[in-house]
Amino acid sequence: MLHRALGAFILLAALAVSPSAPAQSTAAQSVSGNVRHVAIMDGASGAMLYCDECDTPMPPASMSKLMTVLMVAERLASGQISMDTRFRVSERAWRHGAVSDGSHMFLELNSEVSVRELLAGVIVVSANDACIVLAEGISGSEEAFVAAMNRRAQEMGLSTARFRNTTGLPDPDHVISAADLARLAQFLIREFPELYQLYSQRTLTYNNRTQENRNPLLGAFAGADGVKTGHTSVSGYGLVGSAELDGRRRIIVFNGARTMAERRSEAVRLMRAAFHDFALTRVAGAGDQVGEAEVRLGGRRTVPLVAQGDIIVGGTRAVQSGLRASIVYEGPLQSPIREGDVVAQLVIEGPGFETQSFPLAAGRKIGRANWFSRAFEGLRLTLLGPS
Repeated sequence: MLHRALGAFILLAALAVSPSAPAQSTAAQSVSGNVRHVAIMDGASGAMLYCDECDTPMPPASMSKLMTVLMVAERLASGQISMDTRFRVSERAWRHGAVSDGSHMFLELNSEVSVRELLAGVIVVSANDACIVLAEGISGSEEAFVAAMNRRAQEMGLSTARFRNTTGLPDPDHVISAADLARLAQFLIREFPELYQLYSQRTLTYNNRTQENRNPLLGAFAGADGVKTGHTSVSGYGLVGSAELDGRRRIIVFNGARTMAERRSEAVRLMRAAFHDFALTRVAGAGDQVGEAEVRLGGRRTVPLVAQGDIIVGGTRAVQSGLRASIVYEGPLQSPIREGDVVAQLVIEGPGFETQSFPLAAGRKIGRANWFSRAFEGLRLTLLGPS
């Protein structure tokens, strides 16, 4: 029998959302505005506060350079390279730089450049030439480095990521979703805070040329400190943006703006909404009890149900006010039950919200009842049938 117990105890008749579950608003278009593939994430918990096409793979352009930077950061952390390590500028890297129409930092052919300078070029001015120099210096070729990027992305659970180069230059098979870009940005911010500070640097001077950081949030939104822009004729103008206000961090991702001016206006609007129109509440932590389930022929009549991970409330206030939670399981549960077995689901649903389910585990071991209780239950079922 399917048991469905209303969980009004969860969040005062509101909702529960896991860190990976997007809250959908009925007013999706009004939040997304003129852009597509919109994700709004809470930077601390990773809770997805808003999602409009955020799980759909898209061409990320230079926003995928976040993965390039992560690969370099992890090799710095492991000691494989240092900031003072120097790599030679190959002809391939040079042709993708100084003699191309793409973003570059004016590296000179056959010159040797430090990892510190190359990383600044990638982060501040999105330098394609620096990406290739780093890839060739670390892995021997860009192709080998890209293969490592894809392996690492899968290890991180970035299931939509398919990289074909280090730069984000157009390739129909080079894609990632907005949600995975937000997760990647959150990981960089959390794991490499000192390196992340480079993303707020407003200008870069190299080889007697000064270039500006293209991030439109810097200087336009209080607390903005990153992260990465992107643009190709296919993707339009996109942004991974992050800001911190009053101890809270928000990460936004979008793509498809038609002009740089539109990217700037949409970035400011979405970041303002991220802080002012969306709320976040921690309902339960991993291991917290959120209910009980009935047990048949067990040493106890009920088993506590505990959250397997943090349960986070996220979304617009309007959506949250209409959500309801219930515990669903096939029951009564049959003994014996092992502690940690997933035996139920917490189901969250409501107007304008895509129904989500989250696993609940048995909070303790439940053995079988004694022989007398089992015999009595058998007789009861024979005479009266299942209740």
